[in-house]
Amino acid sequence: MMKKNVRFIAIIMVFVSFAMVISGCSSKEVVKTKHTVVATTTMLADLARVIGGDAIEVQALMGPGIDPHLYNASAGDVDKMSKADLLVYSGLHLEGKMGDIFENLKGSNKIIIEIAEGLDESKLITDQMSGAHDPHIWFDVLLWKLAAENLYNGFIELDPENEAIYTSNFEAYKKELDALDTYIKEQVELVPESARILITAHDAFNYFGKAYGFDVMGLQGISTQSEAGTADVTELANFIVKHKIKALFVESSVPKKNIEALQEAVAAQGFDVAIGGELYSDSLGSAGTPAGTYIGTVKANIDTIVNALK
Repeated sequence: MMKKNVRFIAIIMVFVSFAMVISGCSSKEVVKTKHTVVATTTMLADLARVIGGDAIEVQALMGPGIDPHLYNASAGDVDKMSKADLLVYSGLHLEGKMGDIFENLKGSNKIIIEIAEGLDESKLITDQMSGAHDPHIWFDVLLWKLAAENLYNGFIELDPENEAIYTSNFEAYKKELDALDTYIKEQVELVPESARILITAHDAFNYFGKAYGFDVMGLQGISTQSEAGTADVTELANFIVKHKIKALFVESSVPKKNIEALQEAVAAQGFDVAIGGELYSDSLGSAGTPAGTYIGTVKANIDTIVNALK
């Protein structure tokens, strides 16, 4: 009787062990490491999270308020980019000090997406002074929607198994961008045509102006690497006084001192111009705030502009 019990217990233990092995194998099959995507700017990180959803892990090199024109990649940044499965950057020299890094990584075994690549040349703005393309394409919402397709295609190339997820997310997001474009156009109608003049710290808003009917003037050029001189301040101050501009705008990623100097130069001519608020230019707002996403940032900008100029 004792022997039968021992044999029965032994058989049960074998079955339990076998079940545990099968269970362990199943768990390993279910657990799948997410692909790592590194995005240079906050705009691109947000876009990657929207399209990728839970299927990918996104790492952003730059945080809110960081100026990509002046950004120097750290050793840790280079390590992240080297280890990523996919790297996405803006291009058109927005990340002006990182060009050599991107070129060196192109020989590595990873997918590298330049978000502006392949856009219709006729839709790009060329700087008259330098001859370079203006990189601030995200301020034209419909142009940003076209550029976003590059990242969507990159995700499918990286991870074809989850194509349905990426397609569903991207199609839904395109509808949100269309609605955002409509919202901007509706808000612009609240500003008299004669008042649709946008003066900011640097020329980040030319695509916005072209798409939505504003004359745009920046104290600095399309890159913040250029410095505004005394002559630039005086010339713009004269323009403001002549046209009785109601408001100027500071930018979240550019020091306020130049716009404040411009305001003082205008005051010296006996005219008061207000600072109408802060615009998000080369980065999104802080995570967890209404402006922490691309759509939230664009809405915050247009609301600030309209409230100051209408």
